[in-house]
Amino acid sequence: MISLPPLALYVHVPWCVRKCPYCDFNSHGVGREASLPEADYLEALLADLAADLPLAAGRELASIFIGGGTPSLMSAGFYRELLAGITARLPMAPDIEITLEANPGTLERGRFAGYREAGINRLSLGVQSFQDDQLQALGRIHSGHDAEAAVAEARAAGFDNLNLDLMHGLPGQTPELALDDLERALSLGTEHLSWYQLTLEPNTEFYSRPPRLPEEEVLWDIQDLGHEHLEAAGLSRYEISAYARPQRRSRHNLNYWRFGDYLGIGAGAHGKLSAGEGDAGLLIERRWKVRQPQAYLRRRHDPRGFMAGRSRIQESELALEFAMNALRLVEGVSLCNWQTATGFSPAVLEARLTRARKKGLLVEDATRLQASPQGLLFLNELLALIGME
Repeated sequence: MISLPPLALYVHVPWCVRKCPYCDFNSHGVGREASLPEADYLEALLADLAADLPLAAGRELASIFIGGGTPSLMSAGFYRELLAGITARLPMAPDIEITLEANPGTLERGRFAGYREAGINRLSLGVQSFQDDQLQALGRIHSGHDAEAAVAEARAAGFDNLNLDLMHGLPGQTPELALDDLERALSLGTEHLSWYQLTLEPNTEFYSRPPRLPEEEVLWDIQDLGHEHLEAAGLSRYEISAYARPQRRSRHNLNYWRFGDYLGIGAGAHGKLSAGEGDAGLLIERRWKVRQPQAYLRRRHDPRGFMAGRSRIQESELALEFAMNALRLVEGVSLCNWQTATGFSPAVLEARLTRARKKGLLVEDATRLQASPQGLLFLNELLALIGME
């Protein structure tokens, strides 16, 4: 019998003060003075979770990630009740990682101590840049000073596990400015850094009215110099855009990249669940919830529930689904684990892997599927070359 992978929980909070022009997430700007329907949303989330409980079958939660939107718009009391409700419905690992995304703007600060008391033990701060002109260009509502003050307040509240989100390749950004952002993040002693390049995603303001971004040569310089700087400072890269100090990798994100399971509750939340066995292995289904916040709230009194759709991953698609995640990891995945997850023998890959290794996109290791540094930079090419795209 094939064992089930670890299980995590994703909770989506869809509201933010103002939607950023680069953001393609399910987020809805409500302004600074809006009163959010905390009680109604809490009721909906717990009803959503209750409906999904048969899918969990008593499995233990390894991690919880609360994302958005801006989850730090909600009060500490909201999270105290939410986590109590989750605990009453699902067993949690003794050392469970519980992450909350927070905006470093002054609007939400002052709540960090309450979040820590509620049981949240990891914060992810959406800094993006420490340069005030860059923050303004990105539509952010905080300053570089606000970000530094937020880190200080989080430390004072007892958080010893912080992630900072930083972007690079910003409009007008030079390698010197990008390195200055990294140095300011490092000076704050962050345990984890998500450092990713700004991309212009469809259905965003930046996509319809694109800003002028740095030339490609500058982008390569930023990436190379930044990577060297972070590694030298003791933050090791373990995924394409993730760096961490020892023992501080994001467990929740690792579960995604290792093709683990996760429940998704909240407006527009997605989940992935394994159940039963097919001819090649586990039967895997993706599920997603009603996207619009008001429609989601109405569903708590609707017998149809919160589901918006579901899709079974076909066995022919498993190789791509698995590789698209596992190959993002610097360590890659053993070919044995690849066979377990996809049901396909490594032998069917032999000629394709040889081609990829000759091009320098895969590490020369007959036991692992592992992108080389070059392969991490050109992951789409690697996936296409080995016939998984």
